[in-house]
Amino acid sequence: MDETTRTEDLRTRWHRTALAAGARRDPAPYADRLLAAWAEPGRRYHTTAHLAAVLAHVDTLAAHAADVEAVRLAAWFHDAVYRPDRSENEERSAALAERALPELGVDATRTAEVARLVRLTVTHDPAPGDTNGEVLCDADLAVLAGGPEAYAEYVAAVRAEYGFVPDGAFRAGRAAVLRQLLDLPRLFRTPYGGAHWEAPARRNLAAELDSLS
Repeated sequence: MDETTRTEDLRTRWHRTALAAGARRDPAPYADRLLAAWAEPGRRYHTTAHLAAVLAHVDTLAAHAADVEAVRLAAWFHDAVYRPDRSENEERSAALAERALPELGVDATRTAEVARLVRLTVTHDPAPGDTNGEVLCDADLAVLAGGPEAYAEYVAAVRAEYGFVPDGAFRAGRAAVLRQLLDLPRLFRTPYGGAHWEAPARRNLAAELDSLS
């Protein structure tokens, strides 16, 4: 899908989600600002393509969520603020949601849930029974279960985003992340994610780790 088509599709999705979530103001200006953030120069993986993919995965898992509109809003905001050389991206993204959603007319309860979900993407470790968190985290990590070509493209995009990091340091840091993921008892918490994404994701992670060593 070309970028223009993707952007228009996302704009339509945002409008639908915002209204379903209780927006009382015109959602269009907020779509413009969010899409501009996701299209900032320097992004290679955390782009509108990633946003569209996460939203599509949320659709797949929608029946599992207690409040799927909150999850969709959280997907929009979860990397809205992103700089690879900063560690507070999730916090700043959550704070953006806490400012923007009340302006849009979304109620305080749902706004708080969206911000909580955005912050949860720091660890991707939802508590038992947190179905909204399970859906967002699984949707965000589903890229790990892609086919060989898609996974290679993901790895290349991540490396490009961290192009300022010397190769040796990147390889060491990436290997640590991969080991941390592989050490988790479960990468995916939803029934669908466990059944369809867990095994291929672990194969991809193990193969990448092997290539780094």
